[in-house]
Amino acid sequence: MTAMFKRVAAVAVLSVSSVAFGATAVDKDLPNYSPASGISGTIKSVGSDTLNNLMTLWAEDFQKAYPNVQIEVEGKGSSTAPPALIQGTSQLGPMSREMKGSEVDEFKKKFGYAPTAVKTAVDALGVFVHKDNPLKELSLDQIRQIFSVEGKDMTWGDLGLTGEWADKPVSLYGRNSASGTYGYFKEVALGKKDFKASVKEQPGSSSVVQGVASDKYAIGYSGIGYVTADVRALPLAAKTGAKAFDANAENAYSGDYPLSRFLFVYVNAKPGSGASPIVGEFMKLVLSQQGQQTVVKDGYYPIVKRVADEDLKALNLAK
Repeated sequence: MTAMFKRVAAVAVLSVSSVAFGATAVDKDLPNYSPASGISGTIKSVGSDTLNNLMTLWAEDFQKAYPNVQIEVEGKGSSTAPPALIQGTSQLGPMSREMKGSEVDEFKKKFGYAPTAVKTAVDALGVFVHKDNPLKELSLDQIRQIFSVEGKDMTWGDLGLTGEWADKPVSLYGRNSASGTYGYFKEVALGKKDFKASVKEQPGSSSVVQGVASDKYAIGYSGIGYVTADVRALPLAAKTGAKAFDANAENAYSGDYPLSRFLFVYVNAKPGSGASPIVGEFMKLVLSQQGQQTVVKDGYYPIVKRVADEDLKALNLAK
């Protein structure tokens, strides 16, 4: 279990009393959001494609509360978030992975302190096959063989399928290197091995899912929020011979699903004074009952009050 898995698993201890597993109910102890006075201006989000739909929904919620605020959301990959925050061309940096040490160092070089990472949602990164694919489950060991240069080019027969599937090559879909999902999948699922050159790199999560939906013999990976009726997320085991777990809220919170992760929004919040008023209010909305209901609406899993409290404290917004 990686450090990220341990952090996600820790959420389970905090969630049992307040989150209905499977129903992905929002923690009843999270605060309701009440709009503040005097909030206006422009705010921009640059970063993760995985979070693009969610950031857009949050932006719509925020603009309903503050009609005079203008929000622009750009989702081209997590690696675009740190430079935009450093250059001041964005105020919100959504990322589906944690910032690398080098990215944090560049931020600190500019501002003298580290960016603040806000845990906004939980994701079970899905490994998708076509809805008609009969494969029952995979282990991370098998995924490494399928997607990385460590393994040979495979047929579905190599993964145990018979009949018409046996001799069909496995068609691979994935994200491009600007994506935090690409980096997370490479580190955790592939054990830092390089991807096969045959992976069809896609610019966004939805295009990965669309590729798998339109290619019967395909497999691909994407945030669970992008699942459609035309694909199926496989149960995954941490290693060969271990129990496989479905990609659902209960298994994401417990860390049993081996590709569980937090989805972050990074902001510039100076220690002692916090973020700007407009950014602070946006993050308060995200971490509220309303904001976490939007998380569920978009197909991800909500955080719980303990996590929200830690985030609000880091942003100097705790009461």
